[in-house]
Amino acid sequence: MSATAPNAGPSPVRRPVAVAGLLAALVSLVFGLLLAGAGPASAHAALTGSDPRDGAVVGTAPKEVTLSFSEAIAVGDDSIRVLDPNGKRADTEAGPRDLSEGGTVRYGVALHTGLPDGTYTVAWQAISADSHPISGAFTFSIGAPSRTTVALPSQIAGGGPVGVAYDIARYAAYGGFVLLVGGSAFVLVCWRRGASALPMQRLVVRGWLTLTAATLVMLLLRYPYTGSGKFADAFDLAGLQSVLDTKPGAALVSRLLLLGAAALFIAVLFGTYARREDEQEKKDLTFGLAVGGGVVATGIAATWAMSEHASTGIQPNIAMPVDVAHLLAVAAWLGGLASLLVALYRTPDIGSAAVRRFSAVAFSSVVVLAATGIYQSWRQVGSWSALTGTRYGQLLIIKVALIAVLLTVAWFSRRWTGRLTDTAVASSGAGKDAEAGQDTASDTSAEASDDVDPERAAQLARQRAVRTATKKKRIRDADAERSGLRRSVLAEAAVAVVLLAVTTMLTSTEPGRTEEEAAGGATAAAAPAAGVPVNLSMPFDTGGRDGKGTARIDIDPGRTGSNDLHVWIDGSDGEPMDVPELKLALTLESKEIGPLPVVPDRLSEGHWAASGVQIPMAGDWKVDVTVRTSDIDQVTIDKNAKIG
Repeated sequence: MSATAPNAGPSPVRRPVAVAGLLAALVSLVFGLLLAGAGPASAHAALTGSDPRDGAVVGTAPKEVTLSFSEAIAVGDDSIRVLDPNGKRADTEAGPRDLSEGGTVRYGVALHTGLPDGTYTVAWQAISADSHPISGAFTFSIGAPSRTTVALPSQIAGGGPVGVAYDIARYAAYGGFVLLVGGSAFVLVCWRRGASALPMQRLVVRGWLTLTAATLVMLLLRYPYTGSGKFADAFDLAGLQSVLDTKPGAALVSRLLLLGAAALFIAVLFGTYARREDEQEKKDLTFGLAVGGGVVATGIAATWAMSEHASTGIQPNIAMPVDVAHLLAVAAWLGGLASLLVALYRTPDIGSAAVRRFSAVAFSSVVVLAATGIYQSWRQVGSWSALTGTRYGQLLIIKVALIAVLLTVAWFSRRWTGRLTDTAVASSGAGKDAEAGQDTASDTSAEASDDVDPERAAQLARQRAVRTATKKKRIRDADAERSGLRRSVLAEAAVAVVLLAVTTMLTSTEPGRTEEEAAGGATAAAAPAAGVPVNLSMPFDTGGRDGKGTARIDIDPGRTGSNDLHVWIDGSDGEPMDVPELKLALTLESKEIGPLPVVPDRLSEGHWAASGVQIPMAGDWKVDVTVRTSDIDQVTIDKNAKIG
């Protein structure tokens, strides 16, 4: 509904200009504050470095493998595993040791002694401080790279069917919260007579049921979501116990307890409160329900703030109350909008005063959303590059654009609200009373003649209900202003659904500030140096018959880390030439690294290849090529190449 100030009445020409100016100022302020200086990572832990580094080749086996993260994480016994080339555990399986000091978060696992040369795989999985599972894998080599039977995991933590089901429950939980809190607030603040309206009761109760069911599903799926990824583990009692010992598990249990209090609130609101006739009693009960409901709603909102983005990173003591206020404002606005839509379409009784009161509530909610949203955006994004170059920033742009669209549609709703009168409602009430009298007289005479037939009485009651509903709908649809307002509010609700979906996506997306910082740390610690493909042409002569030719070598992408190496042997006539043996070695003499042997596989006549050739660091590498053309004729040639 309208987010403009209530009871305002500027001319139609000035009104759009004022709204456009407000939108422009709001958007400019949001994005201007995003340029605040970067600070520590705010949420979603990320791997920032490791020792050994990804793709490194070390001369001797290390005693342990350490991993560094951008923020605090929760780890288990198998959170970090080191696998040898045959897929067997190379770590001692004693579990990760916390090596953190100062502001550095680091964990390490000890390795067995006497590890053979070859390529080792490090697979890790943990839970970020903001409740989201994270995982990854990388390789390093001892002595020289080798073939490995270890397949890196293709499914990220929190993915797969369990991840999809968990995300659906997350969306449903936010939707249920909006309907429960927003619907209750709409009844208490804007339309108290709505407490006795069945459509309003159904809306709030369905919101409670949705939030309760979604919370239960999230609690059961939490263990497989952060671990095995198997639905069967949802009923693992040991796994459930481990979830209850975590911050997200405690938040979900707290939410269920608060939903029990919310059920009592709903019973009083639509039971005792709806039946109260005395105005003073109703006023006192309204105050009690408002205080009690506000406490419960704040508590439910806090279960999100205490376990997700707001609970970690910079300024958590400020961020958590701000997040609670943001969630309550969203619920009051969007949940109230859904309530108004139901009232306009399902009941003919809501008057212009209730609509205008909601206009004031919506305006206040937008003010709170603007203030809290600006702070949250600065905290989670922090720079222009993160705003435009990360998924979180791009979703934030979409969210701001949707809010602008919603406010624009709300302006049209406000215009319809200004034209709305209670004439139709009054006439419908008078007409309804007269018609009810006629129906009652007619039905009473019928019942008098057939008072011994309860089946007939029930049939007459159903007929009266159908006639009344039909008359209500006819009178409601005949009101042009009310029909225009209904269409406008329906458009608002459609945009609001998309806005709520985008907002929920933001809660499960790595913040732009963290993503940029983690990328920067990874680049500094372990990212491969940039390079271009290396092409070498090396003539050779083994001294025997048919011993002359040329070795052509391609190293792609020609940078640190994993590379593909291809060798073509051409005879003196330029045609492909097969040789009995071909070997290569790479040496970085300036750093005393190597020689690192490479044994390519024959693909076709005169063509050999090796994949996954590890270049540990950038530099001027010497490429040695050994070619044997017969049992006794062999030569080794070399050439330097700049790699990385």
